[in-house]
Amino acid sequence: MLKTEKKKILIVDDDADYLFQLKVAVQDMGFDVITAETQKEAESIYEKMRPDLAILDLMMESQDTGFILCHKIKGKYPDVPIIIASAVTAETGMLFDVNTLEDQEWIKADLFLDKGIRMDQLHKEINKLLKI
Repeated sequence: MLKTEKKKILIVDDDADYLFQLKVAVQDMGFDVITAETQKEAESIYEKMRPDLAILDLMMESQDTGFILCHKIKGKYPDVPIIIASAVTAETGMLFDVNTLEDQEWIKADLFLDKGIRMDQLHKEINKLLKI
């Protein structure tokens, strides 16, 4: 019987505790997980390997690091689904979404989630984006 290769998920977040919790949860879902805590570290990773999906924090070194990374990853791998997970709405009251064509044009992410999402819901969203 052939062993199917696990899907690789890149998770980028500057909150080490949140990153660790998310890594463990996503590994428990059956995925290989690669993590980065900075934009530079993330860029180094995706230059060497193509993730099957990426989960990016929005605000890291700057308020738009997640958007920048999203653009760069989509520029290199246009078909890689990207989830931006952020607490920006709770912290600033600003709302982001990718429901309209206009938002999709500049955000480039496939899905925008507020941090605090339940892991079963995240699992469903990952499976949907990976067409599993």
